[in-house]
Amino acid sequence: MRSDTLSDLSDIADRLIAAYDSATTLQPITASQSDFSVAEAYAVLAEIETRRRRQGWQPVGRKIGFTNRTIWDRYGVWQPMWAHTWAHTVHQAEAGRADLSLSGFVQPRLEPEVVFKLKAPLPVTEDPVTVLESVDWIAAGFEIVQSHFPDWRFTAADCTAAFGLHGALVVGTPLAITEANRADIAAKLPRFTASLSRDGSVVEQGVGANVLDSPALSLAHLARVLSEQPQSPPLAPGETITTGTLTDAWPVKPGEIWSSDYGDLGLEGLRVTFT
Repeated sequence: MRSDTLSDLSDIADRLIAAYDSATTLQPITASQSDFSVAEAYAVLAEIETRRRRQGWQPVGRKIGFTNRTIWDRYGVWQPMWAHTWAHTVHQAEAGRADLSLSGFVQPRLEPEVVFKLKAPLPVTEDPVTVLESVDWIAAGFEIVQSHFPDWRFTAADCTAAFGLHGALVVGTPLAITEANRADIAAKLPRFTASLSRDGSVVEQGVGANVLDSPALSLAHLARVLSEQPQSPPLAPGETITTGTLTDAWPVKPGEIWSSDYGDLGLEGLRVTFT
C-alpha cells in the first residue's frame, strides 16, 4: 500500500480504538470515505489487533459474523466477516448459567450461536463430517455484539474494521465430538431449531441452515477465507470459533435474563443474566 494509504488506515484504527475504549459512537468510516473497502478494513483490523497484543490482549479464537443470510437485507451487509476473540472477552458458563455486565458495551445485542473448539488444523473442505474431524467439542454460545456506529447502520467494511462487532462470548457446556457421534452431529447441524427467550418468553427461533447452510459449513467458510488471506493466521488447534447467529441480533439491557434451547442437536442451552 502507498504510505498515504497506510497513514489513513492508521488514523481509522486510532478512531475505532478510541470509540471502543471510551464506549462511544462515531460515524461510519464510509460516511467520509465512500471507497473504504473490505480489504482495507481487514488491514485496519490487523493494525488494531497488533496494538492490542502489545497491550497484553491474548487471542483465543475467532468469531464469524453475518453468516445468517436471512438478516443480510436488514443490515445492508451481504457477506460474512471474521475477527479474533480474546481471553478477557470469552467467558465459560458454569452449568449453562452466567452473569454478564453490559457496562462498557455500546448498543449491545445478543446472538445465539454454535461454538466449536478445534483439536487439529482445519483443512479447506466443503464436507461437514471432515470439518468435524478437526473439532474437539461444540457448545451453545451467546455472542454479545456491539456497534460503535449509530443505530447499527454501517457497511461490510465498517463493521469488519470495528472489531467485527465483537463484544463478548459466553460459551456453554461442551459436547465432545467423537467418531461415534460425528456423522450424526454433522447431519443435525443444518436441521436443528434453536429457540431464543427473554425473561422466559420465546422471542425468535432459527434453524441451523440459516448459518451458511450449517454452522459446520460456516467454519469451513472461515478456513477457506483465511487460506485466501496470506496475512492472516490459519485456524489452529485450541482455537474456539463461534460461527454466527441463528436468529436476528436482539438488543439487551441490564436486568434481563436470556436463555436458549438447541432442540434435538443435543446441546445444553444457556441462561445469562445481564447486569
